Amino acid sequence: MNYDCAIVGGGPAGLNAALVLGRAKLNVALFDNSQPRNAVTHASHGFITRDGVQPAEFRRMAYEEVLKYPSVRHWETEVTDIRKTEHGFSVRTSSGEHVEARRVILAAGLKEVLPEIEGVRDFYGTSLFNCPFCDGWELRDQPLALVSENPNVFHTAKLLYNWSRDVVVCTNGRPDILNDEQRRQLASRGIRIVDTPVAAFSGRNGLLERVLFSDGTEIERSGGFIGPAQLPNARFEEALGYETAQNGGIVTDAMGRTTAAGVYAAGDSAYVMPSQLIYAAASGSKAAMAVVADVTEENWKPI
Repeated sequence: MNYDCAIVGGGPAGLNAALVLGRAKLNVALFDNSQPRNAVTHASHGFITRDGVQPAEFRRMAYEEVLKYPSVRHWETEVTDIRKTEHGFSVRTSSGEHVEARRVILAAGLKEVLPEIEGVRDFYGTSLFNCPFCDGWELRDQPLALVSENPNVFHTAKLLYNWSRDVVVCTNGRPDILNDEQRRQLASRGIRIVDTPVAAFSGRNGLLERVLFSDGTEIERSGGFIGPAQLPNARFEEALGYETAQNGGIVTDAMGRTTAAGVYAAGDSAYVMPSQLIYAAASGSKAAMAVVADVTEENWKPI
């Protein structure tokens, strides 16, 4: 069977794209390796009517809605190869499936590379997070640590100040990421800066209690935010020829069209941050609408 669109990724972007395409009566091949980035998160926030939803429950409800549409078919597998063909694209998976599709939406999201700090995985998703908009409310007014080697740490520290006035910025041995003026501004708000490398996070039952440094010093903190490196889950730019941005995201127009004809991108794959359900779902919807519009124009070529 030749599908109208293949969707790579079953997160909120891919699922919302499948929903829109299914409702438009297009034949959809939806591929999902069932390894969502937010699996460590106990609850997701900022999505109206779904604030505080557990990621697994969100996926269950989403699939229940999407698969009501008979033109949507779902494979629980990983896409390993996509090639341009004369009439569209050839998609192959790790479990041996092979489908042909007129269009492709890339929505496989990102994978996080956590900093190599002892104990980080014990607290990540419970009392250590990466997005204040997602989890700042849960840590409001607590003593927090911001651990990051990213040059945008100053901007993140300013954002975090909205949720707590007791913030310590830890550059993890990278003092160069803050200039003198930024340090002055942080100090003027009572935000302390520690440039010594972080050695470990310490606490119990997923709840952070202390941040330990390589020189033997420590600070008491009950939560915090870290800046993991974020890499694309699936990369097909060499085969498909689309452009990527410096941050690793796929370059698209306002409707999710990439620089490669017939290829669209949605969710974290495209814009990288902010990584919220509502952003991803909205971008999946836009990309699907672009697919419907472009397929319609193709179908209406003079005959």
